[in-house]
Amino acid sequence: MPVDTVELKQIANSYGNILDQLEHILDEYNELKSGYGSVNKRAKRMWKRLKWEPEDIKQLRSRISTNISLLNAFTSRLTRDNVAFDFISRRQARTGQWLLDSAEFKAHPGAGKTIFTSIVVEELFTRFENDGNIGIAYLYCNYRQQQEQNLEDLFASLVKTLYDRHKDKRTRLSLGEILGILQTVAVAYSRVFIIVDTLDKCQISDGCRQRFLLSLFNFQVTCRANLFTTSRPISSIEKEFEGNSKLKIRASEEDVRRYLEGHMFRLPGFVARSFELQKEIKTDIVNAVDGMFLLAQLHLESLTGKRSPKSIQAALKNLATGSGAYDYVYKDAMERINSQIKDQKELAKQVLSWITCARRPLVIWEVQHALAVEIGEPQLDEENVPEVEDIVSVCTGLVTVDEESNIIRLVHYAVQDYFERTQKCWFPEAETDITNTCITYLSFDTFKSDLCPTDEEFEARLRDNAIYDYAARNWGHHARKAPLTSQVIMEFLESDSKVEASIQALMATKRYPSHANYSQEVPRDITGSHLAAHLGLEEAIKELLIRDAEDDDSETPLVLAAMYGHDAVVKLLLDTGRVVPEFKDAKYGRTPLSWVAEKGNAAVVEKLLGIDGIGPDSNMLIEKGAEVSAWNSKKQCPLHLACRRGDYASVQVLLSHGADILYVDQDGLNAFHYAATSRSAETFSRILEASDRNGLNISTSRDEAGRNALHHMLAHGASIEEVRLLLDKGVDVKDRDINGNSPLASYLINSRAGQTP
Repeated sequence: MPVDTVELKQIANSYGNILDQLEHILDEYNELKSGYGSVNKRAKRMWKRLKWEPEDIKQLRSRISTNISLLNAFTSRLTRDNVAFDFISRRQARTGQWLLDSAEFKAHPGAGKTIFTSIVVEELFTRFENDGNIGIAYLYCNYRQQQEQNLEDLFASLVKTLYDRHKDKRTRLSLGEILGILQTVAVAYSRVFIIVDTLDKCQISDGCRQRFLLSLFNFQVTCRANLFTTSRPISSIEKEFEGNSKLKIRASEEDVRRYLEGHMFRLPGFVARSFELQKEIKTDIVNAVDGMFLLAQLHLESLTGKRSPKSIQAALKNLATGSGAYDYVYKDAMERINSQIKDQKELAKQVLSWITCARRPLVIWEVQHALAVEIGEPQLDEENVPEVEDIVSVCTGLVTVDEESNIIRLVHYAVQDYFERTQKCWFPEAETDITNTCITYLSFDTFKSDLCPTDEEFEARLRDNAIYDYAARNWGHHARKAPLTSQVIMEFLESDSKVEASIQALMATKRYPSHANYSQEVPRDITGSHLAAHLGLEEAIKELLIRDAEDDDSETPLVLAAMYGHDAVVKLLLDTGRVVPEFKDAKYGRTPLSWVAEKGNAAVVEKLLGIDGIGPDSNMLIEKGAEVSAWNSKKQCPLHLACRRGDYASVQVLLSHGADILYVDQDGLNAFHYAATSRSAETFSRILEASDRNGLNISTSRDEAGRNALHHMLAHGASIEEVRLLLDKGVDVKDRDINGNSPLASYLINSRAGQTP
């Protein structure tokens, strides 16, 4: 879309000019910068802030508002977000009007929460379409994209244009910077609305959801924003919203009836000719679904194959209701799939396997190409590519294709839950089949030419081969779940040219729009054993001839397996006695022990420390204490990394093998400082004990920035007991770092930035 690209660049360039001017103004008012000093100086800074020239800011506010209006117009035309557009496009007229009419302007799967969220988004855009003083931000948490939706990315999605500009500068925004930009944009509006759909789908690992909400609430207070969220009734989420207005989302009978009326055309022709039968269908389904849109959709779909009024009436008498209705309906849908002719049944199961097991959402042409792959064939036959209509129809209502994004998906994440629970029943060989399909695709003759020599050729390869990117990046994940290693995999791993070509697709990453030659920034001379170790394929490693050759990044299979946390492969390679256990990779300057200590596996740490020699052909022995203190390019030793992770078992092993608790990294942090950030009471207590025994004065121990352990602990969150323990040990709560911040000030700064729980 060249016209769209030009328009977007114009908007982005205009934003750049605004930010440059803002930076110039801030330089003029540099006394507003954070720092410390006398009361008079702080008062002077505050007074100057109050006297900030209004004309400067008025002009910037006006220009920001104009650009945001342009950007809103642009993005609404292109996507509005694709998710919102897709759900709005499938909304039956006036569905959910009761929500917009309710005074409040918790819920079950299939009640239509995302539909209602999209209704709210659409209503806000319609209501304030011509009001440049109103800002509207929204995001949809996706159960299929939790790996990509971390805390920073959730907020970055709200300021994606400025985020992209930072990527042009080859930097990645911190959470504090993102929130700061979000606030800067928000002040351009007199009123701000934030809509977050399905919070229950937001990942909970590393406290992401809790910290997201905390930061969102802080932003809400700071910018006086209006917040609208939806979620299933989960106690931890409900607790966060205590005291706020709540509204139970369930489709009204009228909503369900409208939906059924709008989709009655899907039923056999004899239904259209009988008003009484239509009335009976609507009444029985409305009574059965109890406000669940999804259930109504699936019940209606179950009637599409009926061949007489009598068969429909019989089915209506047996409509599933209650808490077990969904499983019954899904099982019924699968039984209808199994009753199809062989080719249709196999196609449906392949489609459902791919959608259920895929590591990320797939667009329809990716699935089409995957379904067209024939195991053992050297190329893709275009005559074997199935039609989209056939792919959807054979799945008996369980699959849909988003009109805007072209993503093929299950009709609801509740269906995903069902298939994840019952995969062994319906498609037990899914992981093996997907693995073999991916490997067959990667083995096509067209990829025998090795790496693409230019970015343009590499991008053309990805563009012309729909499933190549997915296959290269994800076949290893599927292979680890497959019960056996196939001959197809072994033949692929023994082809150096195909392995190197796949490595380019696996590792080449364009980190910013102007990133030139990125496709060449990948390891060379990669062997099948390197790739198998990188992906954690234990069975494949067993079948390959294990070599100790190094590639041009000095990464042996042992380092790769340790780097990516594949403990079983690390143990397997160590057992051969033919690897170099303390070898450092050139890129990060780290040993396998360093990687394993960070990933966390005490048994593998113990095994690495139990090896005395540096190789089978060397008589030189090393002291275990030297091995245990091997540091990386940041001078972090394994004990630092294990403490930061809060891995008590690994900390125990490292200390028992002579790890030096006094050792400091390039920033002056020792193991005690790292343990203070771990949020692990066990780890912290063990390091505290070791500190006392080794003569570390924790009350005076500071890093290069002048921060003591309490600074680090409060900046990362800690229990009252741990804080009290530090205070009892003499750590001064009034200590200040080189910026003049006390531990409490550090806590408040990080809390405001959303970095503490």
